Amino acid sequence: MPSTSTTDPDRRLATGTAGLDNVLNGGITPRRLYLVEGTPGSGKTTLALQFLMEGRSQGETGLYITLSETVNELTAVARSHDWTLDGIELFEIIAEDEFATANEQSLLHPSEVELGETVRGIIELVERLDPARVVLDSLSELRLLAQNPLRYRRQILALKHFFARRNCTVLMLDDRTAEPGDLQLHSIAHGVISLEHLATDFGSERRRLRVIKMRGLKYRGGYHDFTIETGGICVYPRLIAAHHHREFPAEPVTTGLAELDALLGEGLFPGTNALLTGPAGIGKTTTAVHCMIAALKRGQRAAYFLFDERLSTLMIRSKALSMDLQPYIDNGLLQIRQIDPAELSPGEFASAVRDSVEGDGASVVVIDSLNAYLHAMPSDNFLVLQMHELLSYLSQQGVVALMILGQHGVTGDLRTDLDISYLADTVMMLRFFEAGGEVRKSIAVIKTRTSDHERSIREFTITPNGIGIGEPIRSFTGILSGSPVYTRELGNLLSEEGSEK
Repeated sequence: MPSTSTTDPDRRLATGTAGLDNVLNGGITPRRLYLVEGTPGSGKTTLALQFLMEGRSQGETGLYITLSETVNELTAVARSHDWTLDGIELFEIIAEDEFATANEQSLLHPSEVELGETVRGIIELVERLDPARVVLDSLSELRLLAQNPLRYRRQILALKHFFARRNCTVLMLDDRTAEPGDLQLHSIAHGVISLEHLATDFGSERRRLRVIKMRGLKYRGGYHDFTIETGGICVYPRLIAAHHHREFPAEPVTTGLAELDALLGEGLFPGTNALLTGPAGIGKTTTAVHCMIAALKRGQRAAYFLFDERLSTLMIRSKALSMDLQPYIDNGLLQIRQIDPAELSPGEFASAVRDSVEGDGASVVVIDSLNAYLHAMPSDNFLVLQMHELLSYLSQQGVVALMILGQHGVTGDLRTDLDISYLADTVMMLRFFEAGGEVRKSIAVIKTRTSDHERSIREFTITPNGIGIGEPIRSFTGILSGSPVYTRELGNLLSEEGSEK
């Protein structure tokens, strides 16, 4: 038997899942027993195999004891992830010949015999192989054999003490077939990780995990989204903006248009976000792309998250407006990612934004649009909380964030699914208005938190030469209300070429 040395309280054991180790601030305490619970299909087996493979990479012996799945099923799971389980002991605790009629007897209740034999089989395996990491799959089988809660609890406690004497780190898997509210395992285990598998009305299923308890460890609480990809589980830790501050310059940067800089006061400031809101077709995306290109021309990196349009449409339209994005994609300054909100969880999206900022060095992030992002969320309240944390993170990183929010309608009283203007540092409102029998466009800055912005409303046009912004409109009132009133001659509106009449 190995010596029972004192466990280093600061030592952490990696679980093999990087995102989970991040949630646990480095991993779990070694030589303890942990419970991983979740409904079938939530990812327990995949997480357990990654735990054993991590131990294998560290030179530790791993043992997978299965009471429910067969070895062939486990190896099939490994093959689906392009893994090999060589060097990891896989053992079915009940062999096929134990189900033969020759093994039947009637003197004792079958559960009394089977439970004792099962537990003895587990003990003999551990004593013979002397593993450092053990997975027991699953506790529901032991629960059925025990027949009553008292015997079940005693057996789990006995196994816990046995594993502790052997200096094993153990994951016990449970499929939540116990009575609702039964927390016996929670009280016995040193730590509890709960996996959830949720079906949505449309799109792919969502998975999330929560660390319910972890004795002696400080961990990141709450729910964390995760996915199961080829290669294993990817956990996306819940974003906490306060943990990601860095120093950055505070000088304003230009939007590439002197008139728009004048509207904003001094331009856009690092560490702030700007919301562009207005009806469909008004030019929100074009304005955001123009601001982004100004940053790209300065040599800054940018990330564009595209929810609504197809990527090919954005590329063609931008090039037609003298804003060709391809050269910046080719030289690596610009990353554009097409997002399907039905397939992407909010946690995965936040992780993608982090990768762009911390991994690729993006100093400008464009989210187009928040309307589609809304549909990735189960409720509006969650959207506000998630977006608040994401914007706070981008602010802490010194990123200029440009967000697009579409409004319902064309003129008159325009509405949106959700008002997050109070979260924005800068709000630019774009509106249609009619003048001289033509539909025209206007832009105004409603608020900025960083400078004394211009209060005027300016007309703007979109031509093959790009964006043109005129002088403040003095000949109309009521443009923002959707019911403009002509007051005098049209002397300061733009011509079709973008110059003043």
